[in-house]
Amino acid sequence: MKRVFAIIAIILLGGLYVAALILAILDNPISAQLLKGTFLLTLAVPVLLYFYTWIFKKTKERRMNRETGIREEKKPALIVMLTCNDRTVPNAPEVFAKYKDCDAQYWGYKEEGLPLDEMKALCAEIKKHGKTAVLEVVAYTEEECLKGAEMAVLCGFDILMGTLFFDSVNDYCKKNSLRYMPFVGHVHERPSVLDGDIDEMISEAKEYIKKGAAGIDILAYRYTGDYSELIRRLVAEVPAPVCIAGSINSYERLDEVKAAGPWAFTIGSAFFNNDFGDDFGVQVNNVCRYL
Repeated sequence: MKRVFAIIAIILLGGLYVAALILAILDNPISAQLLKGTFLLTLAVPVLLYFYTWIFKKTKERRMNRETGIREEKKPALIVMLTCNDRTVPNAPEVFAKYKDCDAQYWGYKEEGLPLDEMKALCAEIKKHGKTAVLEVVAYTEEECLKGAEMAVLCGFDILMGTLFFDSVNDYCKKNSLRYMPFVGHVHERPSVLDGDIDEMISEAKEYIKKGAAGIDILAYRYTGDYSELIRRLVAEVPAPVCIAGSINSYERLDEVKAAGPWAFTIGSAFFNNDFGDDFGVQVNNVCRYL
């Protein structure tokens, strides 16, 4: 779109310069005024083009966010994961049915733990009740990651988080209007562990965003290094939504997440372990209102 407007602007300005030249040859008195006006337009058009494309880009981002579930939050959003130890709990449909009216907007689960037909039914229920459905895939080969993306589309999820980044997965998600938030760093094992250099992870994240990823899923509290620095720098330096995923199990860690200000964070096992209270729904509301 930007290129089209640039070509149109070049053609129009070129035409004005030609017209001014012809009028000058014909000794028309308005040629000097036309040339002056054209020169001013030459300076003004690039500025106007920049602001127009910037507004167009922001409008497009907001529309895509509304369509696919990522909202512009004033505070970090809680994604309730119906998972424990990186697997969907067997009674996930019953848990959602009981606590669907809690304050949380985002609900998700993993690609393992439920049969595919139950995954599809649960995703449909989440969306039926006006919630945003999130699938987090813990997979490390291109074949497994692509299979996870296909599963997300088949079930009707709004957002796909996790997987190692592969161009094939990214292209598939873009083709199917699925918001894709891959892992960064060296992720391995299950439950997942994160290794890697922080600078390299930030560089990876920026590269993935340039390629069209909607955001980044970072296993900050599974990091073998300084997770506080990782959270602070990644959120501050990556120009896209960042989700802090995994092992948030205390108000101390909630304070750290709140201070960093990511787009969202996930809690799964901690709710099933009653780390924030005695009742699942009370815990969800406690966390939402604490922020």
